[in-house]
Amino acid sequence: MKKNRNGLMLVKNVLLVLFVMWGMSGCATKEYAKQESVFIVFKTPTFRHADLGFMYTNANEMKVEIYSNGQAVMALEIGKEKICMSLLECLDKKSFNKSILNEHYPVDILRHIFRGEEIFSGIDSVKTRNGFTQNIVKADKYNINYTVLNKQIIFRDTINDILIKVKRLK
Repeated sequence: MKKNRNGLMLVKNVLLVLFVMWGMSGCATKEYAKQESVFIVFKTPTFRHADLGFMYTNANEMKVEIYSNGQAVMALEIGKEKICMSLLECLDKKSFNKSILNEHYPVDILRHIFRGEEIFSGIDSVKTRNGFTQNIVKADKYNINYTVLNKQIIFRDTINDILIKVKRLK
């Protein structure tokens, strides 16, 4: 009887250690391949921030942080399936677009903007010497002027009052 009790305690302790290790692995910091200093303007009808910050990227994810007076005032993490914004819960990309941007945007638009990639599958893209421009209009839904030129990205939707600017400082 005593051996069973000791064996049961050992199993419980091993399971407890494994559970704690599994729980802590979820809190491990993500590894990003690239870090850039940026000036960011992120303005929507529900959210407004503009200041210096950092953009961290790897192949699948990115994190954007805006600082004011040396303190992070906004963190935006863009993953494969969801977007997490400081002070807000994580949302799937479609829900994020609906509540923060515009429900008619493609789900990966924010990732493409911050990476300086074409949006809407490259529709109406005009290549320039140092980048490209896209003017995309859908009546009563959006009127987008999107420019990627040198080290600057400007996304402006005049119908929805959205402005996202990213200027790389390096």
